[in-house]
Amino acid sequence: MEEKYQLIVIGAGPGGYEAAIRAAQLGIKTALVEENELGGTCLNRGCIPTKTLLHSSNLYYESNNFKELGLKIDGISYDLGRLYERKNEVVEKIQSGIGALLKANKIDVYYGRGVIEGPGKVKLFLKESEEVRLLEADNLLLATGSKPLVPNIPGIDLDYVMTSDDLLAGKKDFNKLIIVGGGVIGCEFATIFTQLGMEVEIVEAADRILPSLDKEISQSAAMNLKKKGAIIHTKSKLERIEKDEEHGRTLKLTVSAADKIKELTADAVLICIGRKANVDNLLSAGVTLECEKGWIKTDERFMTNISGIYAVGDVTGGIQLAHNASAQGITVAELIAGSEPTINRKSIPSCVYMNPEIASVGLTEEDAKKSEIDFVTGKYPMSGNCKTLLSMDERSYIKVIAEKESGKLLGAQIICARATDMIGEFSLAIANGLTAEEMHTAVRPHPTYEEGITEALADTLTGAIHLMPRK
Repeated sequence: MEEKYQLIVIGAGPGGYEAAIRAAQLGIKTALVEENELGGTCLNRGCIPTKTLLHSSNLYYESNNFKELGLKIDGISYDLGRLYERKNEVVEKIQSGIGALLKANKIDVYYGRGVIEGPGKVKLFLKESEEVRLLEADNLLLATGSKPLVPNIPGIDLDYVMTSDDLLAGKKDFNKLIIVGGGVIGCEFATIFTQLGMEVEIVEAADRILPSLDKEISQSAAMNLKKKGAIIHTKSKLERIEKDEEHGRTLKLTVSAADKIKELTADAVLICIGRKANVDNLLSAGVTLECEKGWIKTDERFMTNISGIYAVGDVTGGIQLAHNASAQGITVAELIAGSEPTINRKSIPSCVYMNPEIASVGLTEEDAKKSEIDFVTGKYPMSGNCKTLLSMDERSYIKVIAEKESGKLLGAQIICARATDMIGEFSLAIANGLTAEEMHTAVRPHPTYEEGITEALADTLTGAIHLMPRK
């Protein structure tokens, strides 16, 4: 049986399902193929489950301040099983919503494995039966995402050595966790479990956690994690994992740091050293897509080396963020329809959901120095912000970078409660070439965290109202 479409999307994560919906809105007959669940990694094994657990752990951690806040709850505790049940409920509710949107937009959804047979041809192995179909389309869009990268070291296959997928499945119990990898994923899990009172250690090969972010942000994030009880080992590399036979289920890790060898122990180990393109069984024999370091290579229109086959999101490497994949997918749908892209992708914000949150967009101070740009910075410590004070929030600040002569905004970094909600203001400003002075003209409500944006911007200009005058 053959089905003919104008567009077939393989992968129903944010890049895939949003591209399918946008294509349908533009009158393109569209099919969506998904081997597992709607929502992809982000919804099922990433963003949403992690942030759902984090929300619970944030509330539990904040209970430490109840006495000072005038609140009293005797014997407060948590049920880890129920935390994971709620995570599943949230995921299922969002899945249902995506399914309803796809149906309302008259998109044909196929659950099964799609294999590219050539330009415009997809062999579909349906999940619930042994039926095989051939689907045809004028265009194909690959949005198959990524999966955890697992290093080839001794002991990696031991029980209780997990990837983020395994940990979010919630089938393991532990009291002490060692996280190998101090990037975004590792730091978010460290926040969750330290706030629940568990012992957590991070092993990071670089000289600091969150090495891709502004150095000052990394240092502040490390201080906040250490305050919660985390132990951080930087410039450290995992060599092997062994089972400690003398202590039951305990795992022993051998870690090299410079010329020294450390031995660490834990109940469980989380491996999160990176991700790789999910391209297994995607192409039939004779079909070759050009790749670079394992990622599918595309041009400025997201076209692969095969005409009519596009790729977006994590499978192409680059900025591996759900909102980046969504923006790319929507852009491809609009290009196929012959429309002008509606999204400006010049400024993609990055977010880290720790406590407090971290968000960044555009250039960091280090980036500006390397590019030899003449710039000014403005910084506002949020300890002077009323909302931060009354909410008893952690160490935080807002920093902005602007071109010195023109005042054009180049970047912003925030470590603050609600940082991930506020960064969009800077993203919009950078995308539209606004200056610090133009951003500063907006009146922001009081008392809010957003007032810190006004103060940081003012610090690049004539001076912030709520900062001591510069010497």
